[in-house]
Amino acid sequence: MFHVKHKSALMALAAIVMLPGCVSFGAKPPTQLLTLDAAQKVPSGAARVAGDGRTLVIADPEAPKMLDTVRVPVQTGPTSVAYVTKVQWADTPRHLFRRLLAETISATTDRVVLDAGQFSGDGGQRLGGELVAFMVDEASHSAVVTYDAVLTTPNGVALARQRFTASAPVNGKIEATTVGAPINAAANKVAADVAAWAAAVKE
Repeated sequence: MFHVKHKSALMALAAIVMLPGCVSFGAKPPTQLLTLDAAQKVPSGAARVAGDGRTLVIADPEAPKMLDTVRVPVQTGPTSVAYVTKVQWADTPRHLFRRLLAETISATTDRVVLDAGQFSGDGGQRLGGELVAFMVDEASHSAVVTYDAVLTTPNGVALARQRFTASAPVNGKIEATTVGAPINAAANKVAADVAAWAAAVKE
């Protein structure tokens, strides 16, 4: 009798597990997916001609593991970090920020912007660096974006290096619906400053 009851219990458990809606595959999707929107955009139909060192190859910035994720970090203390729940980036911040840099520099300078996977035959400059901060700071209740930019020749000789940082206040509680806009605003400020700096650096 023990074996029969045990078998019946297993069959009942299997039936419950197989009920529609009782099985979940993969992680629960986030409530919000965030991306960056460039404040300065290239007009439709705008054309540029490369030549005379006017190209600028922009590489994805390096980023620490804390930032090389689709999760949105919050600096809760000098040595502690949490992540905002129910929200994710549509791509990793370093990829999103490279695209924002490319759009902003294209829209505000006369440079022909290429990514690192595209060929540039005229010896244009290279822009790389590290995304140091791309997060919300709990103490100041603000979004902070910091980028260490390095401008080099095609041969890797450094022409200039500078740190750019910007912040924007988070309105209300730090949560999925309030973090996207201030991070986007801070990222656009950094991108605009980098664009002006890169346009001014001469070999």
